[in-house]
Amino acid sequence: MRRIDVIIVSLGIFVTGGIIYLVFQAIGFDGLSAGVWSQALLVVIVLGWTLSYLFRVANKDMTYNQQLKDYEDAVLQKRLEEMTPEELEKLQREIKEES
Repeated sequence: MRRIDVIIVSLGIFVTGGIIYLVFQAIGFDGLSAGVWSQALLVVIVLGWTLSYLFRVANKDMTYNQQLKDYEDAVLQKRLEEMTPEELEKLQREIKEES
């Protein structure tokens, strides 16, 4: 995550907290109750977001992992394209022997 992304996410969280506070006040909560409930809701939202991130990390469902897999596939494809027909035949025989 770039520095500007962190700034944008932080501002987004700050603005979201303010909007939630205003919504609670519009519903009829007094200032103190609206502040407490908006903070509680914001904490739940941030914890949920964090847990979803940790879940993606644990499952290796991250952009970096996908880029690495795509790169490895491209390298293998290029190596296959550069092989001579004799080398391809030899490789196919080796694969059949291992199976």
